[in-house]
Amino acid sequence: MAKQHTYKVSGMHCASCEILVEKKLLEIDGIKSIDASTSNGQVVINYEGELPDLHKINNLFKKEGYFFSDVGSELGIGHKASEGKKVLNKTFLAFDIALFFIVVFLLLEKVGVGGLLNVGSESSLGAFFGFGLLAGFSSCAALVGGIVLSMSKQWSELYSEKQTTAQKLQPHLMFNIGRIISYGVFGAFLGAVGSQIKVSVGLTSFLIILISFVMMALALQMLGIKAFREFQFALPKSITRNIADEKKFSGKYMPFVMGALTFFLPCGFTITAQGLALLSGSLLQGGLIMAVFALGTAPALLIIGMSSVKFFSKPNYAETFSKVAGFLVLFFALFNINAQMNVLGFPGFGSLFTNNSDSMANQKDLPVIVNGKQIIKMNASASGYSPSYFKVRVGVPVIWEITDTGTSGCTNAVISKSLFSGSIPLTPGKVSVKEFTPEKAGKYKFSCWMGMVVGTIEVIN
Repeated sequence: MAKQHTYKVSGMHCASCEILVEKKLLEIDGIKSIDASTSNGQVVINYEGELPDLHKINNLFKKEGYFFSDVGSELGIGHKASEGKKVLNKTFLAFDIALFFIVVFLLLEKVGVGGLLNVGSESSLGAFFGFGLLAGFSSCAALVGGIVLSMSKQWSELYSEKQTTAQKLQPHLMFNIGRIISYGVFGAFLGAVGSQIKVSVGLTSFLIILISFVMMALALQMLGIKAFREFQFALPKSITRNIADEKKFSGKYMPFVMGALTFFLPCGFTITAQGLALLSGSLLQGGLIMAVFALGTAPALLIIGMSSVKFFSKPNYAETFSKVAGFLVLFFALFNINAQMNVLGFPGFGSLFTNNSDSMANQKDLPVIVNGKQIIKMNASASGYSPSYFKVRVGVPVIWEITDTGTSGCTNAVISKSLFSGSIPLTPGKVSVKEFTPEKAGKYKFSCWMGMVVGTIEVIN
């Protein structure tokens, strides 16, 4: 009869660490199943016969730096201090790496290509592929990767006795192909649903802010913040184990079916991508968002399934990567929130570092009046607006002439929710004209659809 035992584990912090622990413990005779959890730092084993020797287990994980102890026993003070110092050093290293990528992104954003990297409903497919890569090597590795790993042995035995690399790879390719096709089909469905909802700009912004808060919670979980470790975006392990029951998936084509069904086992990254597919309001865009996202997760899942690359056998690397990804996801979540505050016309994070004092009216700063209307002119490109700051008189109609000098993506329209309804569509090489009358003094933001390119119109008495 199978028995159960629980261990406390020090050093197991990253999502892929769970997979490594489960894989190596299954090599010990007598152990039938393992439930490793970074959220509570415990590993539960189900075994037959004698309880595995604790000293043997610790020797098995000596290189990884994991330390197992029985529940109820305390680790030595020296070990705790050493472990805390290691975690702090890894966090600083991860922050430095993430900071480098953030600076690169901000520089690219200045020249108009930052939108290719940031994730939004109108983002480039390359951005969603990168988002998938982050997911595959972090939280998706724990959920979907765990299923892949649990089935790998059965698949290998089912597909070939010779065990050549090509034959071993076949079920894993089928799994990922099924996953990509499923994500594409259901993503298209989400996009089609979004097109029927007719979501307003304001509601879209609030939904993106909500998704960004989900991203923040996910990032804090990846960074190992204790309060968020139990904040899971996945189905209970009891359900995922039932789905991965090899008795139910013993056919040669079942890897494809299993891959397709993972759409309904989402991690935080997947929920974010699904939400953006819905907001895209397009059958094609929604399908491409989810398919490319799934394609981005494929490399990590293939690595896990084949268990042949050093990355997942080196938990220090995996943990550092998880923290780097956590810092990046946190940054992009805050970046998106700031952008949507711009769209809604509220002060963003940038207002914390600028002087918000009221400026005095100066005639030379005000536009000329022709036939009783103020005329302002602006050039718009993918990298920004020139000029990006205007002063106009309250109560006097404004004629706004915007010359498109090379916009793309979300920058091909200008919105200002507080000054006028709708948007100003832009066409490269042409001048678009908008007339509106400012009714109240104050500072009003205008921006592109995603709030990434921003300017200000100050209305004075």
